[in-house]
Amino acid sequence: MPRMLWVINPASVCGVAMLTQLTINQFTVVETLEAEFSGGLTVITGETGAGKSIMIDALGLCLGDRADASAIRPGQDRADITATFDISALKAAQTWLGDHDLNHANDGECLLRRVLTREGRSRAYINGRPVTLQDLAALGALLVDIHGQHAHQALLRRAHQRQLLDSYGGHQDAVAKVADLARQWQTLHQTLTDLRNAQQERTDREQLLRYQVRELDELSLGAAELPGLEDEQRSLANAETMQAQAGRALELCEENASSVRAALKELDPELHRGKTLDGVREMLQSAAIQLDEARGELQQHFANCESNPERLDEVQERLDTVYALARKHRVDPDALGDLHKELQDELSQLDSSDERLAELDTQLEALNQQYQRAAATLSKGRSKTATRLEKAVAALLKRLSMSNCRFRVALVPRESSQPHVRGAEDPEMLISTNPAADPQPLGRIASGGELSRISLAIQVATAGKATVPCMIFDEVDVGIGGAVAEVVGRLLADMATNTQVLCVTHLPQVASQGQQHLRVAKSGNGKTVSSRLEVLDEENRVEEVARMLGGLKLTDNTLAHAREMLLDGGMAS
Repeated sequence: MPRMLWVINPASVCGVAMLTQLTINQFTVVETLEAEFSGGLTVITGETGAGKSIMIDALGLCLGDRADASAIRPGQDRADITATFDISALKAAQTWLGDHDLNHANDGECLLRRVLTREGRSRAYINGRPVTLQDLAALGALLVDIHGQHAHQALLRRAHQRQLLDSYGGHQDAVAKVADLARQWQTLHQTLTDLRNAQQERTDREQLLRYQVRELDELSLGAAELPGLEDEQRSLANAETMQAQAGRALELCEENASSVRAALKELDPELHRGKTLDGVREMLQSAAIQLDEARGELQQHFANCESNPERLDEVQERLDTVYALARKHRVDPDALGDLHKELQDELSQLDSSDERLAELDTQLEALNQQYQRAAATLSKGRSKTATRLEKAVAALLKRLSMSNCRFRVALVPRESSQPHVRGAEDPEMLISTNPAADPQPLGRIASGGELSRISLAIQVATAGKATVPCMIFDEVDVGIGGAVAEVVGRLLADMATNTQVLCVTHLPQVASQGQQHLRVAKSGNGKTVSSRLEVLDEENRVEEVARMLGGLKLTDNTLAHAREMLLDGGMAS
């Protein structure tokens, strides 16, 4: 199984490093890597296929890039990557960590970690605490800006061009405000559209509701009326049976009352003395009294059990009406009262729908006016930013031997004046490599080599306004050579005076500008592969730059040329 071991001996150079350390375990063909970085411009070189971009890919995972199990080194269960940053001078990152309760014990240090498992799961950590991938990406955006070797492809997309322009001009708050107002307007507009489209359906519903409410109004069912009607119906329907039973019960009460009184007479108090007999007489007297009371109640009940066919018909008709309406509305009869109120409320809402539409129209117009003011402010800012960016890119293109190029940022108005989440215009970057021709979209005019230089100029210009402390360029100098390559190196070195810059390159002109030079060298015996990532001293830098100039065979001429380039690069730095 291929084995890759990267070892780095950190060099001390000027500047404060923001990305201070990167540790990689079991990632792709890498078994173990622990790299420490300096400030200024760090260049990373090596032969094709040596794995120069592996660090960039691994760092991308720590910044929230997507990954899958195929990124794990064969034969291993997981890959583990940790990036350490010095954020002591980066208030935005410190604030973000504080807002998310993710501060490190050492406030000047921040650790981002990503773990990939063979099962396809991914775990993210910030300062040792589990976080979402979105959190990792949000913090990573404050720390590192990576420009890949295919950055010019992204630059062909209008969305990317718009993001670059807004970032360059610092329009993030204005963009967020415009987007928020546009979304509010769109939501309210859709609500109004739905209401208007449902106008006929609402009219039909209103007619049905009026009929249903009128039926229930006419029924006028009292809150406790239904149980009373059902009790009365049962009594009237069984009046004859109830009267016969009550009559027999009355007769039995009278007979038993007489028997109890007769029993009392038989127990002469003069003859039957004692506590027991006194108690018996008391019970018989109580029974006689209760039987008399029961007889009185039964007489009243007997009188009320008279048959009343007319009233029975009335009650039954009323109940039939209640039950029929309950079946019609598919509810229990005792739920008709609640249904009545619900239908009345819905009808009331429909009655006020015209007022609601007018109110929503007013709200929609107010939102539109707020949006138009915010969009106009953003458009004004974008216009000024476009002019500044055009001048900055033009100056860089001149340094890159493309002084005949005309670069322009067009603010293309949208066809519709309705609020749009990205503002009133769609920025588009245009270029003309022929002074006599009108500028056209980048992908339509520029050749491969020209596009690389144009892309680099735009990236360098926009990176100059970046707020992130670390800029990474992964072979963005593809298609560039000769004197232009030297200019590219100097541009990156200039940028590194204000921010940490890491650059993976194959150009000796760029490599000679580095303040720290890392070389990736790979070797293997057919079964295993090992690589070393080392910081080059002065003599080794000469050899590496000479190799990049003239191949594996070093000559006195290439070595002399390399020394001269490094001397010029050191003087430039």
